Amino acid sequence: MPGELWWDDEDAAHIRSRSVRYPGAEDIEPGWTLEAAADRHRVVRDPDPSSRAGYIRIIGYSSVAGFVLTVIVDPEDWSGVTAWKTRGADLRDYLEGKEAADDRHH
Repeated sequence: MPGELWWDDEDAAHIRSRSVRYPGAEDIEPGWTLEAAADRHRVVRDPDPSSRAGYIRIIGYSSVAGFVLTVIVDPEDWSGVTAWKTRGADLRDYLEGKEAADDRHH
């Protein structure tokens, strides 16, 4: 990946308090997103098809969190924009890609 993912204080506070805005949502620690972004099975969507700003979507596993995360990154400075626990089509895509990679290694 082109740069080192990092979080400014405001965006880090934003992802750490997701459950306040979305009842039942997981609060996300910025360190988990670094692990997910470095996952060798990660899925990268560049640009993120849901982003009007041209952000990048990274879907990867964090062993510390214990689940797959979706991380939105600003390609200008590689700063984190937001992150959440992955579900739906993104989770299926990640799991199918990982399964295919695991099959190739056995």
